[in-house]
Amino acid sequence: MPDFLTEEQSELRQQAESLAQQISEMEMDSSDPKKIQLQIREKSKAAGIFHLTQPIEYGGLGGTAIELTIARESLAIKNVGHLPGIFGPNPGLLSKASKEMKQKFLDPYLAGEIESGFGFTEPSDAQRHTWAKPEGEELVINGAKSYVTGGSNADFINTLVEVEDMGPAMILIETSRPGVELKTAFSSVDGSHHASFTFSNVRVPKSHVIGEAGTGMTRALEQVNSVRMAIAANCIGLNQFVCDLVADTLKSTNTDPNHETRVKFGRMRTHAFAARSSVYRTARLIEAGENCVNEIMASKILASESIAELTDIAIQVVGGEALIESHPLASIFRRVRATRLAEGPTDTLHANISRGCLDLNLGRI
Repeated sequence: MPDFLTEEQSELRQQAESLAQQISEMEMDSSDPKKIQLQIREKSKAAGIFHLTQPIEYGGLGGTAIELTIARESLAIKNVGHLPGIFGPNPGLLSKASKEMKQKFLDPYLAGEIESGFGFTEPSDAQRHTWAKPEGEELVINGAKSYVTGGSNADFINTLVEVEDMGPAMILIETSRPGVELKTAFSSVDGSHHASFTFSNVRVPKSHVIGEAGTGMTRALEQVNSVRMAIAANCIGLNQFVCDLVADTLKSTNTDPNHETRVKFGRMRTHAFAARSSVYRTARLIEAGENCVNEIMASKILASESIAELTDIAIQVVGGEALIESHPLASIFRRVRATRLAEGPTDTLHANISRGCLDLNLGRI
């Protein structure tokens, strides 16, 4: 349960809460987002939060699943967890790359000198998955990725590719290589940035395969599961922020809330409690080294669906002012809608949980 924390974990929560308070009090100049990001980064480093997402061998703190959940939740309780600059770049898939690849790409990436994208999703009309044909010491890649997270500014894309006679592999593709074309750059309703790419006879060295060929899907899902837990932790923090906002609204009125409103608020707090318990339990399973793919999916579902419902109820309770662009509920409403699609739509994850139980006999759900 989230309340049974060690002394060190409680101290981390205080550090994250202090950082969240500092960020919430900052003057946010929308005309210079890069400056804001740099200011947040410096505050996060001073608070001991920035390096949690980076492994110890790369100079980071190597935050555990519980520690990352504590930090992300604490930041989201102040509605600042979504802001860029709080957490340092994670080596992610590149931690499995060769020494040569790490020197060429990972070191400058962790230093913030270059940026990456993650290419996993195929276009809906794709006739086959992005594929590669070996030719000598090179791979010739063709295909497309429709939703490359961070793609519009990426110097390279960690791309899931089906390699002939080898199976799925994660391959690093520089966006500057001949045959790589950025087709469309776009923003989501939550403010995140993505892009679609095509690959036409793109030649990369075989050394750009990250890890062993045939393990690409496993590598990609490790990355996806990490993001799912990050989304879930942020959502449970937002649940508390929204509940607190509604409580303050109800307490500030001169009239006693009616029965219907009390029922709505009770439902909000119940759903928030259930989602929070699920996310922390799953984080503990991860730390114990358990197979918990199903639990991660369930936690992401519960957390993202609960914050979506809580925000909708909160808007009904607060009224029309909650729809004003500058109101926090209006901003949260836009952001949380995307969480129900990110790293797998809710219905798809429900189907995957069924498969995990019925076909693979995995999970505790």
